Amino acid sequence: MLTLSILLFPILAALLVLAVGGKQAKQIAFAGALVELALSGYAFLNFVPDATSQFSFDYPWIFAGSIRFSAGIDGVSLLLVVLTGLLTPLIILSAFRHTYERPAVFYSLILFMQAALMGVFTARDAFLFYLYFEAALIPIYFLAASWGGENRIAVTFKFFVYTIFGSLFMLVALVYLYFQTSPATGIHSSAITDLYNLKLSATEQTWIFWAFFIAFAIKMPVFPFHTWQPDTYVESPTPATMLLAGIMLKMGVYGVIRLLLPIVPEGVDRWGTTAIVLSVIGIVYGALIAIRQRDIKRLIAYSSFSHVGLMAAGVFSQTSYGIQGALVQMLAHGINVVGMFFVADIIASRTNTRLLDQMGGITRYTPKLTVFFMILLLGSVALPLTNGFVGEFLLLAGVFEHNNILGGVAGLTIIFGAVYMLRLFQKAMFGKTTDLTTGFNDVSGSESWVFIPLCFMVFWIGLVPNSFLKLTEPAVTNLLQFIK
Repeated sequence: MLTLSILLFPILAALLVLAVGGKQAKQIAFAGALVELALSGYAFLNFVPDATSQFSFDYPWIFAGSIRFSAGIDGVSLLLVVLTGLLTPLIILSAFRHTYERPAVFYSLILFMQAALMGVFTARDAFLFYLYFEAALIPIYFLAASWGGENRIAVTFKFFVYTIFGSLFMLVALVYLYFQTSPATGIHSSAITDLYNLKLSATEQTWIFWAFFIAFAIKMPVFPFHTWQPDTYVESPTPATMLLAGIMLKMGVYGVIRLLLPIVPEGVDRWGTTAIVLSVIGIVYGALIAIRQRDIKRLIAYSSFSHVGLMAAGVFSQTSYGIQGALVQMLAHGINVVGMFFVADIIASRTNTRLLDQMGGITRYTPKLTVFFMILLLGSVALPLTNGFVGEFLLLAGVFEHNNILGGVAGLTIIFGAVYMLRLFQKAMFGKTTDLTTGFNDVSGSESWVFIPLCFMVFWIGLVPNSFLKLTEPAVTNLLQFIK
């Protein structure tokens, strides 16, 4: 029943926020998110490191089609459940410093988004996965379209069309797979584990591979399906950007691990290298554009695009290193990118600019912000003993094991990442102060409480990675049996 509570509680909290409304909306939303964090933490602390689905439930849903409302937590989904539970209250807390119109609607949408994300990461039925996958799009669309920047309508419409278009391919593939189950009895199943056991021809696996890949590549995104991402990240209000970059893009990587790899292993053998090539192109392309950016928020957006390319490449390597690395890196990247976007929001709101050329000398006034910024930056560039190092090392090992040349090119992410991140820090924090940065206020108490847990996680994952890897390893090993 724990998983059911994790799915339902954010919805109940969101409804309570809407019912009470007013100035209490953000406090109620924050309290609700803390309860969800406690539920996620309980799952983490009581999870048994094996390949089974734990804290599960299974109820009939659509009787005519034998489709069930079934969910649970295994080693593949656990870290993403923890990530969603951890980041949501911090995102809500980070929004306290701003005044939003219709706050009850704003904060309830964040909680509805959390519920949908939890559904994606725990669903054990393919159609339930698809339902939550699509449901997650609705709250983020309204957050971006209602509270975003000047170009929010055009940008969010493009984002909406992209993701809906890609998801239709996945729906067609799922319906086809559903009708391939139990052909002798005529009783079909949409349980994800039943789809793993299908015997599909090479032709079937090819088109199903591309149907899934397009859907998930748009969501991550992977080159060349990324064009919606930078503008959407920049135009969205910062809490929505944090949700997009910190959690929502992980739906695509998770979908590849959960559905694509084990259902169409021959399709992955045939086309996986193509997917890695596209991912590696995205790594280099995103990093080079990030180096040239003058807008601090857009720079972080392109850095996120570059990092997710490495995750995708590692997953498609079909190695234990690659998949383990992707799971840990999704956790690490979510922590780092949310922290980096919060730094960008603090700087932009205090200086009224996002342009690096108009910044400088901030560190003279902000010892606390400087420390927080540097810790998150070092995690982002994968410095040893930080969270980013563990995942990137495993991911690169996986890609190298698959193909040495692609592994070498993917390894450029370490060099490029250091270039654009250190350039960002130098331009914003060092040098001469400007009219906009003179007298810059250091972080407040509530702002510090957003950074402290994030910085703690940077070192926990970096110093004691086995506390996370041991939980995912049995599930990854079991998954590889369907792939190899």
